[in-house]
Amino acid sequence: MNFKTAILRKPGEDFGDGETTSELGKPDFNMILTQHREYTNVLEQLGLEVIVLDPLPGHPDAYFVEDTAVIIPEIGIITNPGARSRKGEEDGIELILTRFRDTLRIKPPGTLDGGDILQADNHFFVGVSERTNKDGADQLLDILKRFGYIVDIVSVGDGLHLKSGVNYLGDGKMLMTSGFSDIPVFSDYEKLEIKEGEEYAANTLLINGTFITPAGFPDTHKQLSGLNKPIIELNVSEVRKMDGGLTCMSLRF
Repeated sequence: MNFKTAILRKPGEDFGDGETTSELGKPDFNMILTQHREYTNVLEQLGLEVIVLDPLPGHPDAYFVEDTAVIIPEIGIITNPGARSRKGEEDGIELILTRFRDTLRIKPPGTLDGGDILQADNHFFVGVSERTNKDGADQLLDILKRFGYIVDIVSVGDGLHLKSGVNYLGDGKMLMTSGFSDIPVFSDYEKLEIKEGEEYAANTLLINGTFITPAGFPDTHKQLSGLNKPIIELNVSEVRKMDGGLTCMSLRF
């Protein structure tokens, strides 16, 4: 899939007050601004028109915009975030997204985070997790099937989001942590399994033929190098401290 547009939101000064289970230390505001700017620059270099929204006061996690929508060529699906502190983030995203798509909404009691939605060509995997419940997953399944997509629901287990542990690399290949390797719905894919200690690198993005991967994970980098696509490493240390990753900082379509 060739991406043309990305929606991002700049982190606010309160970003360190967001939801996190990390024990990696206090995040640095100036550093995350630098890392977010580098991420933005890479998307632009890869040919995307990047729309960067202002910080959203009172919503420290709002720069994780991916959780607020699922975008397919036919429509935009506005989510209902699973964390109470994130309710309302989706409203501003819908205002922007309506410039490009008609929209539908996931309705309560269903909850859905975009970080639980993995697309592999015309096949979607919807994770049921701490943030996405079965009702929300079923609502999305019904919408996607309406447009002819194949959909499987996956139990995420202990991870925060599905894409914290598995991402599509194109050409029928999946990058995943060991916890996902035996799940039957992934049986038709060639699996690149993440080495123990490098689990964070499972959150790798494929953008217009280029891999964007977290810096500092040499074994994963070596595996990606074997796929003969360009690789860009980005330092996302401050994002990691807030339980975030490369996929969750943008909505790409």
